[in-house]
Amino acid sequence: MYKIRILFLCTGNSCRSQMAEGWARYLHGDIFEPYSAGTEVHGMNQNAIHVMDEAGIDISSHHSKNIEEVQHIPFDVIITVCDHAHENCPFFPGSAKRIHAGFDDPPRLARSINDPEKKLDCYRKVRDEIRDFIAQLPDALQTVTQAR
Repeated sequence: MYKIRILFLCTGNSCRSQMAEGWARYLHGDIFEPYSAGTEVHGMNQNAIHVMDEAGIDISSHHSKNIEEVQHIPFDVIITVCDHAHENCPFFPGSAKRIHAGFDDPPRLARSINDPEKKLDCYRKVRDEIRDFIAQLPDALQTVTQAR
């Protein structure tokens, strides 16, 4: 069976796009071949790793990738998960469907919070929003699956 190749694109490929890749692999690994990358490389966000682990998804072996590392892959869908990536998404050859699903930036939400647990709550909120988005993604991408 053909798997839909999806790229989750963010600025630093440290948090939101990594969570999206993890959820896509966990929830729909039978139909999706998920990847993530960034317009820049910021390294993995330890809080993102922590809250995904709480949900039973291990992304600790992921690494932050620049978009140039995955440009050779013929993606079916490119999903930008932050406004900066959406506005600066580079050209990809082929006919990849582009979708923007902007999510809040957990580090930015948590920046002024001193309590470590409340900081993690910012990451949990975005993690769960991404999970809900990924859960409904197969229905939203029916046109892509029907074209294969």
